[in-house]
Amino acid sequence: MLASLFLIGALVTTPQMSVQAANQTAVEDGSGGMARAVNRMVGGIVSYARWPTGSAATARTMCVVGAPRLTDRMAPDVPGPGSVTVRRVTTATVTPECDILFLGRMPVADRRQLIAWVRGRPILTITDDDAACIYGAMFCLSNKAASISFSVNIDAIGRGPLRIDPRVLRIGGGEGGAS
Repeated sequence: MLASLFLIGALVTTPQMSVQAANQTAVEDGSGGMARAVNRMVGGIVSYARWPTGSAATARTMCVVGAPRLTDRMAPDVPGPGSVTVRRVTTATVTPECDILFLGRMPVADRRQLIAWVRGRPILTITDDDAACIYGAMFCLSNKAASISFSVNIDAIGRGPLRIDPRVLRIGGGEGGAS
């Protein structure tokens, strides 16, 4: 059923394995097709995240740092209840009020600083500037052949208090059926 709500493609990345799956089609049709695809993908990822007890609000704040590669129109489309407010911030103004940190293009030193700061905090990290998912974000978007896919950094997820529904990994492994 989850796969029928939105098509998610995943590349699950661990030190030992990679699994390729289907992609979210992102055809530029003059009406923001790429932006819609990115926002559906980000919203879907957010819907798989569970914040620790005590922060059960369904309204989340996404802080965008740097310049996103795939779209400047960030407005995550979360399926079901919940919403995401988007704030553009600088490396120096990121605060714990950011539930989600979206990392666009930025100097590597700034990216490393932010990833180090996030470790151990209940902050979901997503980037579109690291397709191989090697710099520490939890989810890494990429655009190949007019489609959006994502990589999952299991190590980064395991280091923090957020819980990611394992069904996102099943979709990545091709086991997520449309029921």
